[in-house]
Parts: sequence; C-alpha cells; structure tokens
Amino acid sequence: MDKPRPCGCKGRRTCLICEKDFNIPVEGNSLCEDSSGSSFIYCPICNKAWEGWNFKQTEHPNHTGKSLDFPGVYIDLNFLSDIEELKLINSLDDIPWDLSQSGRRKQNFGPKCNFKKKKLRLGEFSGFPASTKFVQDKFSGLPIMKCFQTIEQCSLEYTPERGASIDPHIDDCWIWGERIVTVNLLSDSVLTMTYNNKPDRYNLDCIQTYPSVLNVDGKINTSNERYVVKPLEKNVEYPVVRIPMPRKSLLILYGAARYDWEHQVLREDIQTRRVCLAYREFTPPYLDHGNKFHEGKSILEQARIFF
Repeated sequence: MDKPRPCGCKGRRTCLICEKDFNIPVEGNSLCEDSSGSSFIYCPICNKAWEGWNFKQTEHPNHTGKSLDFPGVYIDLNFLSDIEELKLINSLDDIPWDLSQSGRRKQNFGPKCNFKKKKLRLGEFSGFPASTKFVQDKFSGLPIMKCFQTIEQCSLEYTPERGASIDPHIDDCWIWGERIVTVNLLSDSVLTMTYNNKPDRYNLDCIQTYPSVLNVDGKINTSNERYVVKPLEKNVEYPVVRIPMPRKSLLILYGAARYDWEHQVLREDIQTRRVCLAYREFTPPYLDHGNKFHEGKSILEQARIFF
C-alpha cells in the first residue's frame, strides 16, 4: 500500500476509510487508559504533570497522586475569544482543503523542504491568507514569542468520522526552529508525549550547531547556550505525558518537550471536529546574520506578505 489511496493515506498510515475499503488490519495501540499508572496529565495552571490519563477528570486544583516536572510547555488557555475563533474557522473553511494522511485534511502555506537532503526552496509560497493575519499579530503580545517570524502556517483538520490522528514524531530540527506553536479550534483535544527512542532521526544533530532561542523557564536566551538532547537511558521507564489542548488555546513546545519527546494525536482523542493552526519559524542559521541567511531570505520576505 505504498501508493497514495483516494483517502490521502499511503504507506503504513491509515484512516477509517481505507481500513474499511482496503481491509487493512489495524495494529493495537499500547497507549490506553489502562496504562494510567505510568501516564501523567500536564496541568497548565501549576505547570506540573500529575498521575492519570483523562485530563477532564483531574482538572486543577483537584490533583491526586504523584507529580513530575515537565519543562518546555507553555499554554495560553484563552488565546482566542469566541468571536475570534468563529472568524478564524469561517475564513479557513472558505479556503480549499487538501487531503492528508491518517484521516486529516490540510491547508499549507510555506516553503518546500526536503528534510533528508536538507534542501530548501520557495516553491509556490506567496504568503499567508489576510484573514488569518490577526492570529500572527497576537503573537507579538507574548514575551515567549519575541522575534518569532512565521515561515510556515499549516491548518490541520481532524474528524472522528475519518479516524483522524497523527503518528509520534518530532518536527524537523534542521529547518523548523525551537518554538512549535499550535492554535486549537472547535474542540478540546490532547497531545500525547512519549520519550524519543530514535536519536538518529528528525535531524536532531543540527540542534548543537545553533544557540537555543529560550531558556528552561521560557525566557529569551541571551547567551550562546545550546540545547543538548538527552538520549534514552537504559532500564529507565519513561511515562506517557498527556498535554491538554483546550479549545481556543495556544500551545508552545520548546526545549525538552520539543527535542526529547515525540508528540502525537491519538484517534481516541478526536471526539468532534477539531481544527488547529500550526506555526513554524526558521532555525537560527536561516535568520539574519546566520550562515544560511542567503538561502532563506526570499522565504522570509514572502512570509511578510498577506494576500
């Protein structure tokens, strides 16, 4: 099944549609509520993760059991108002959606990237829809987003009818910068984090070649300090950490949560239609004064355009 299917899936990725039409067996998922003894739920109020699986059952301050620190997460619970959310979703639905893998649909505005060959080109990127500009404008009011310039904006739609999900992954570290930004619309969902056991993937070796944008407290790093990826330790049982993504919220992953943990959206956590906007920035080498600035200059210029 390497060829793309009518639903948009290919390879090992599937959705409810192709599983039924092509009789594709579904592998069992080891992540489930029964594993709650080794799963934790991140609380955006106290900035700790507490034992449990369903975040709606352990809302702040009603936490029980053990807790652990989980650095590298910033959540603005009220990033959008009701009116802003409605305006945004209506404007997105006026733009054609493209089929994507694992039951998703997408709208992508950004450059063309070859992550294996580390090749970058402008492609058809001509900027972002003007109707979404107010979201990027709101970023400037957050200290954690200082100097963030969006160079990719991607809308992703998840629906339970298609069994939408996204596999565990770390966003590429050669081209996408430290701050992984998501704006969540229409329904609550969860980002499920598992410790990365694939240190040779995602171009993680690039991280040591440029300074971190943020320090561990989420403040702008003013030194030349570089993040050091922490490899998986033998005989250590890493928990599953569940990060809530409430409706109208903003989520930013950075530091440890960005580089040491894979993130995924489980099919079971999509109960009604969910749309999110993902925003990406360049890594420092492609920004002003970076040694790759000449390669990214035209993209940075196009990223200032709203049409």
